[in-house]
Amino acid sequence: MRIIAGSRRSLPLKAPKGIDTRPTQDRTKETLFNILRDDVYDARFLDLFAGSGAIALEALSRGARHAVMVENAREAVSCIRQNISFTRFEDCAELMECDVLTALKRLEGQPPFDIIFMDPPYRLGIEPQVMRILSEARYVTEDTIVIVEAALDTPTDFADKNGFDIYRTKDYKTNRHIFMRRK
Repeated sequence: MRIIAGSRRSLPLKAPKGIDTRPTQDRTKETLFNILRDDVYDARFLDLFAGSGAIALEALSRGARHAVMVENAREAVSCIRQNISFTRFEDCAELMECDVLTALKRLEGQPPFDIIFMDPPYRLGIEPQVMRILSEARYVTEDTIVIVEAALDTPTDFADKNGFDIYRTKDYKTNRHIFMRRK
């Protein structure tokens, strides 16, 4: 696993061991950032269920201004800290060591995020609860891009039910990215 492009291109990243964290494949990450190409520069980026932090660190490498990573698994948190230090993004990367629902409440009062990425454990069914909080959050505007990485068979009704329009999906072999904005 590595950073693909930008100022920290080709730097290797650590990933937590075990099956609890699924690092996003390089090809999938590259496709995601090709889609987001014009939106990443100078963005405030929020990475929920951050795992190794690779998605947020990729965004920073590609010019995002600030990234907040939320993770509560101890080994993943350790990897994120090491990856932030190794990539020298300490000045623009923030790690919240807590569960996502707690973090979303603590973020109230923050400036709006330009991009919110979430990659929850597949088939956990937490997407509706997270989207409900995001639908009421002041740090989410009509311009905020929300991306959910999910299994191909994950129902997407959580978007419409919580006031979000899906404007694009990108399917891969076993998963998909769902792009949405507030209505």
